[in-house]
Amino acid sequence: MQVNDISREKSAELYEKAKTYFPGGVNSPVRAFKSVYGTPLFIEKGDGSHIWDADGNEFIDFCCSWGPLILGHNNAAVREKVTEVMQKGMSFGAPTALENELAELILSNNSFIEKIRFVSSGTEAVMSAIRLARGYTKRDKILKFEGCYHGHSDSLLVKAGSGLVTFGETSSAGVPKSFADETIVVALNDKRAIQEAFEKFEGQIAAVIIEPVPANNGLLLQTKGYLQYLRDVCTDNGTMLIFDEVISGFRVGFEGAAGYYDIQPDIITYGKIIGGGLPVGAYGASAEIMDHISPVGSVYQAGTLSGNPVAMAAGIAQITELLKPGFYNDLKLKTEGFVKAIQDFAEQRNYNFKVFTIGSIFWFAFTNEERIATADDIDPESMIKFKTMHRELINRGIYLGPSGYEVGFISAAHTANDLEITKTAIFDSLDIVFSNN
Repeated sequence: MQVNDISREKSAELYEKAKTYFPGGVNSPVRAFKSVYGTPLFIEKGDGSHIWDADGNEFIDFCCSWGPLILGHNNAAVREKVTEVMQKGMSFGAPTALENELAELILSNNSFIEKIRFVSSGTEAVMSAIRLARGYTKRDKILKFEGCYHGHSDSLLVKAGSGLVTFGETSSAGVPKSFADETIVVALNDKRAIQEAFEKFEGQIAAVIIEPVPANNGLLLQTKGYLQYLRDVCTDNGTMLIFDEVISGFRVGFEGAAGYYDIQPDIITYGKIIGGGLPVGAYGASAEIMDHISPVGSVYQAGTLSGNPVAMAAGIAQITELLKPGFYNDLKLKTEGFVKAIQDFAEQRNYNFKVFTIGSIFWFAFTNEERIATADDIDPESMIKFKTMHRELINRGIYLGPSGYEVGFISAAHTANDLEITKTAIFDSLDIVFSNN
């Protein structure tokens, strides 16, 4: 059933004003709603699984600040801990006991890392991990995969060139070609390309970096066998394997994808989920590798807001909740039931539609393929269908990230009623999408 478009009058006014302050009116490109209908929604508040925009529209939120709000918005335990700590000050640029407390909570429950360094974002964590790998191996080149996103640092804003194994091409103006010339880009799920890269650049590759759960360009799930192959190749060649777990870390399980697949990377990066959604990131590894970082080692990295007390407080509260017995199993079962109901509906209607999922992450794809493992497997034309689906869901009070290439997230705050309402909205939206084709 078709429904009327929601009012976006106040959001539209705010957006017009924002365009006079910020490039494109936003402070991060995807927020501009260029891939979907309408102007961006300006969010005023969030509570539990719901958010409200400037026009007073209420939505069940499956973006969850792009993943880190695994407990939902405005979680009481996180809010109370942050409020308590803020009374004592919000930034010191000096050590606090809170850093020790959060590090102990993480390290004592994560068998894949022995030491950690807090930073202020996922991009900074990955940038620092790359520097560490280069400093540790005394090599310069890194290998990344088409379809994996690792933040906006120069070395990683690189896309594949032509050919099986090539130096990358810059994917942003302002990135020097010399940076791209140190980055090798290959397709995901292609062992031959990996083999050729190590033969062509023997003894030169400092690190292979991968999202073990690629979730920034669709949900491009890789097999354990392929990830283990990368581990073995890196070991054989003295190359560091970096797992970028900014999205998958603490999402698919407490130990992230490393724990899920039981594969030991050399360095792991994490994002805002370790700070309850506040600006924070981290990278970790064995004590031996991490001790190459300044001030004990020669790899320099620093940050005034690293270990910020407010972010540490939020992280302590959130991580404590994640460690409660059954937390991840409950979230997984909730997600699986949600996904199955949607997939069953699509199959009953013979819709060209699949829901891919791992842990509490899901992704809607307009395809009949049972698996999408590379960026090239995604049909760009399918994004037209997502655009219609997104508008219909927004009009029904369901909020997804404004791009068909982005994944969705279920939080502990999503109730059974939330999910029933959402399923009905999705069913209605799919009917409209496919009635138009």
